[in-house]
Amino acid sequence: THHVRASWDGTSGPESLSVESAYGNGGLHCQSHFGEGVLTFQIPFLFKTPRGWNLMVRGPTNSPKDGIVALDGIIETDWAHSTFTMNWRFTRACTVEFAVGEPICLFFPIRRGVLEMFRGEFRMLEADRKFENKFREWSASRDRFLSGLEEGKPEVVAQGWQRDYMQTAKEKKPLAHPFANENAVDRARTGKCVRWSGR
Repeated sequence: THHVRASWDGTSGPESLSVESAYGNGGLHCQSHFGEGVLTFQIPFLFKTPRGWNLMVRGPTNSPKDGIVALDGIIETDWAHSTFTMNWRFTRACTVEFAVGEPICLFFPIRRGVLEMFRGEFRMLEADRKFENKFREWSASRDRFLSGLEEGKPEVVAQGWQRDYMQTAKEKKPLAHPFANENAVDRARTGKCVRWSGR
């Protein structure tokens, strides 16, 4: 509801960051609380997730902002009965602005403990010959395509880009699940308490 202007002078105290409303209505739900160039937004909602589900809270995806970066957090919203804050940290002494309607926060449910179920391993590509051959085939195809672009070959230029991942070759279709952007996402209903039901 506000166009917010925040300025940080580069020092560590909470008073080093000033926040003002350029224009807008209602209360201003952001302030300098922690110091160290951290701008804090109050999120005026309570979130309730099913037992064992947390809420991942971070900045808007693919939305870089000059001079300030969003901080990530995981909230155990299956038992928490309080609100949380969304925090952004200045990367240098400067002034930034958040326009009315500009997203400040992205959140989604994540099952507690699911990341701990995975363990990364380094393996030689040659350990899986079938997988290696598919990669080599793709890599050679990409090299030929990029060379065609550099040489200005009309058929390659007309293609623009290969879209191998997005299009998925017919022989791969039976192995591929629907892409994430093909699945419908339920929009949360307006209200002061947002509740997700597990599926």
